[in-house]
Amino acid sequence: MRIAVTGATGFIGRHVLAELARRDVEVIAAVRGRPDPPLELPRGRAVRMDVAEASSESYDGLARPHALIHLAWGGLPNYRSLHHFEQERPMHYRFLRELVVAGLPAAVVAGTCFEYGMRSGPLDEGVEPRPCTPYGHAKDALRRELEHLRREQPFALTWARLFYLYGPGQPERSLFSQLRRAVERGDETFDMSGGEQLRDYLPVERVAVHLVDLAMAGRDAGVVNVCSGEPVSVRGLVERKIRDNGWRIGLNLGRYPYPDYVPMAFWGVRDKLDRIAGSQ
Repeated sequence: MRIAVTGATGFIGRHVLAELARRDVEVIAAVRGRPDPPLELPRGRAVRMDVAEASSESYDGLARPHALIHLAWGGLPNYRSLHHFEQERPMHYRFLRELVVAGLPAAVVAGTCFEYGMRSGPLDEGVEPRPCTPYGHAKDALRRELEHLRREQPFALTWARLFYLYGPGQPERSLFSQLRRAVERGDETFDMSGGEQLRDYLPVERVAVHLVDLAMAGRDAGVVNVCSGEPVSVRGLVERKIRDNGWRIGLNLGRYPYPDYVPMAFWGVRDKLDRIAGSQ
């Protein structure tokens, strides 16, 4: 089996490549430039490809994979930027359409829990999306466009709706990267919100396993929540991180306001993900 990965040099992408290296598959990693550090591809290779330059030859350029894991997306973590639906959404639709028309059999495309908008409590895939940020709107619109495309050009589509994730290689602006830097600086306290919001966190290594499982299943699965299924307070997760690492730093709770574009308490329902993983 041959699987192509876009966004291969990103936070999630590198973990997906590491997971694919454990499987009996050939890997094609799409990159825009020279990766730093270099990608480790024991059973595959990197190819130069820019999503913004999609053409009828893109599928051949990816060595005609049996499945694609599409992780590429720009403009993050600025969730409020109009860039997401003015530039990213049409660009990614054109790219994916070119692949599908040329013969791509299956695609796992990264979505986001931001598609749900200001919905609280446990969220399953049947909950109607109501995105309230340009990022969430753009992702949800792309999903709908791909579903229309699938009716004209049949292919197996899995929309992997990602919740919160953490782990090695996180972006520098993420919560845990900022905490680590505060510890390294020797700060006595770490500034954060009140920390009482409930979120659904999953280690990025587990996210990578799920994405690869979904790609290898090759199913027309539709929307699948990729999540832990368990709510945890942000404060509790930060305190556990400090405890597990033996760090000596206090928390300055309430220094920052809670974000106004996500509800105080929401988490994913992962029954569908477990059914697919259990059948592998």
